Amino acid sequence: MARILITSALPYINGVKHLGNLVGSMLPADVFARFQRSRGHEVLYICATDEHGTPAELAAAAAGQDVRTYCDEQHTIQHDLSRGFGLSFDWFGRSSNPPNHRLTQHFAEVLEAKGLIEERTDKMVYSLTDRRFLPDRYVEGTCPRCGFEKARGDQCDNCGSLLDPIDLINPYSAISGSRDIEVRDTRHLYLLQSKLQDRIRAWVDSKAADWPLLTKSIAYKHLDEGLIDRGITRDLEWGIPVIKDGLPRAGFEDKVFYVWFDAPIEYIAATEEWAEATGGNWERWWRTDKGAGDVEYVQFMGKDNVAFHTVSFPVTLLGSEEPWKSVDRLKAFNWLNWYGGKFSTSGKRGVFMDTALELLPADLWRWYLLSNAPEGSDTAFTWEQFQGAVNKDLADVLGNFVNRIAKFCESKFEGVVPEGGEPGPREQQLYADIGAGLTQLDEALQGIEIRKAAQALRALWVLGNEYLQEAAPWTAIKTDRDRAAVVVRTGLNLAAFYARVSAPFIPWASEAVCDALGQPWPPQWPSQDIAAELNRLTPGAAMRAPDVLFKKIEDEQVAEWTERFKGEEG
Repeated sequence: MARILITSALPYINGVKHLGNLVGSMLPADVFARFQRSRGHEVLYICATDEHGTPAELAAAAAGQDVRTYCDEQHTIQHDLSRGFGLSFDWFGRSSNPPNHRLTQHFAEVLEAKGLIEERTDKMVYSLTDRRFLPDRYVEGTCPRCGFEKARGDQCDNCGSLLDPIDLINPYSAISGSRDIEVRDTRHLYLLQSKLQDRIRAWVDSKAADWPLLTKSIAYKHLDEGLIDRGITRDLEWGIPVIKDGLPRAGFEDKVFYVWFDAPIEYIAATEEWAEATGGNWERWWRTDKGAGDVEYVQFMGKDNVAFHTVSFPVTLLGSEEPWKSVDRLKAFNWLNWYGGKFSTSGKRGVFMDTALELLPADLWRWYLLSNAPEGSDTAFTWEQFQGAVNKDLADVLGNFVNRIAKFCESKFEGVVPEGGEPGPREQQLYADIGAGLTQLDEALQGIEIRKAAQALRALWVLGNEYLQEAAPWTAIKTDRDRAAVVVRTGLNLAAFYARVSAPFIPWASEAVCDALGQPWPPQWPSQDIAAELNRLTPGAAMRAPDVLFKKIEDEQVAEWTERFKGEEG
């Protein structure tokens, strides 16, 4: 039994996340966690809300709340929505909780003692209109490297370059839009990433073989450009206080640590939260001197987070020279767009997690998003594709198979798994085909190839429909009841098998099938002994047809939703 630590990028606190946020980190991580648990491995899946920084302050002000109250409320909302989508976090923490304060301050002191943090007089953009210093993300302008006109002060979304706000051409405040800004001196702490350039490259070299191309290309791009020293404090009130020797650091009383310094540390801190709540041992997951050397650590995130996780957070961990566990596999995703454009909260453009669950059951969203996961390139949501995925894959293929075989058993075999007959050549061929398909699915999930795994899963469902159509128990029962019994028994076992292998993708439907067939939940992953796997149900055992697993989406619904969610740019 392996031990696998899984983290997904922390959703930011300022409001409900959209479908792109969901499929860009949390949902694929959940699939991988469920899969590995079903294989009997010890899995710890950790996530948390990222709660510090200017956006939280501004969102709270807009809501007429103090920041703590706002974050309390939003954390509960995000936790509940995550559970609504079936995300099986072992713990969903908060970066504003005490463990993250302690750890962030610890890392800062250790890094400074190692000569990797120094005070610098910094030039920072100050907005006269807003009467505040503007953190990186709240200065926008033209990228000096590619000319993109909506670059942020920390990063250009067009070319991916990490930037400094004062590098921007024609900068302006993203809060007010004012260009009445000036550069002022302010004192900040800098993390000297440049000192670890060679060490970080060696670390990336040691890991890159297990990373997808997207992750590797982003990591090496930043290494090739040369690591730059990064400010890790900000002129804000909301955040983790800057201390030294247990007291507020002189000259930094009105400053806090930069959100991008403390947020990745929350992976560790959230695990400490989990340990405090459950009695678990967080150090055996994170300290290599306490047993974490045997852990496989897998991260999931969108491509915009990769630079921070392949450069900045490793600088923190490796630079401390303490025995921290670093990531082994880092799965990055491209963007899910809305009809080729971006999701927009202000423009009411696209579907967000709360609205999605109001419209339809979570399994439908999970299947569509996972089967169209933006792995090789950006993808675009369309209602027509969504309708096709639900109707053709879920309703016509899987739902139809389970319904047909279960209803037939109820009507012809009194709702019990039929006895009699022996598997014949057609069943032997089915065993071989299912075995080959299971191997493809298993390899895709082990490799965290989400779209390929969804394709392999659908192919397994298709095999069942083909078998049922060819074996035709409704015809066989007229002349050979034993033969019909074999087919029905095999079909019911296939339904149970599908529930087990589909559980990482569509857990509610899978649980409904397991319940109808008297199978345990959560299920174990099938072995490669397919003959045994497709003869697990006890002949004579009671069964029932589950309720309709997937209702089809009608054209009228698509037309209504297309109009409703097109947004201002529609």
